[in-house]
Order: sequence, then C-alpha cells, then structure tokens
Amino acid sequence: MPKYLCLQRALPGGEGGQPSPAQMQAMYAKFNEWREKFQDKLTDMGGRLGRGRLVTAEPGPDGPLVEVKELVGGYMIVSAATLDKAIEVARECPGLVRPGSGVEVIEIHAP
Repeated sequence: MPKYLCLQRALPGGEGGQPSPAQMQAMYAKFNEWREKFQDKLTDMGGRLGRGRLVTAEPGPDGPLVEVKELVGGYMIVSAATLDKAIEVARECPGLVRPGSGVEVIEIHAP
C-alpha cells in the first residue's frame, strides 16, 4: 500500500493562536479517538521537529538560516490506497488542520 508523508506546516500570513488548556484537553481526547479510528493507516505517528543542520557538499552558507521547525511543526506517515484517502486521514486529525496551519500530504515513492 502506498505511503504518504504528512507535514504539518504554518501557512503564509497565518496566525493560529494557542488553544486554552481546556481546548487542549478536548483536542487530546478527540486525537485519541482519531488515532484509534485510523490505527491501521498510521504507519509512523512522527512527531515534532527539533534542532538540525544543513549538510552540503560545499561549506555551508553563513547563517542565519531558516530552521525547518519554523516552517514544519511535525510529521507523520500514513498508509492509504490513494492520495485522496491519505488526505481524508490527515483532514480528520484534531488540531492538525486549523486556522494558520495546514498539512501537506506527499506520496512517498519506493526505491
């Protein structure tokens, strides 16, 4: 079955704002329901991104460089029959698609 990389990312000009503790608690409850519903499709739940460095053949450019974690909040890998089915899984994930952010779903081609 094809696999898809789902990247949670900030949208240009988007300002999402932080949810309240009560909203976060409700979102986690919905997230657990979502995870159970799609457990057979969630190949890798991924996570948030941390520190990293750019690796190049030549000496790297002087900074400051844009950090990937400023553009991409996290990732997961979904197994689905089609791109549209992978999008359905990502779209239903609580907290993943919200004002100011979205999910980029990209097919992973096997070598």
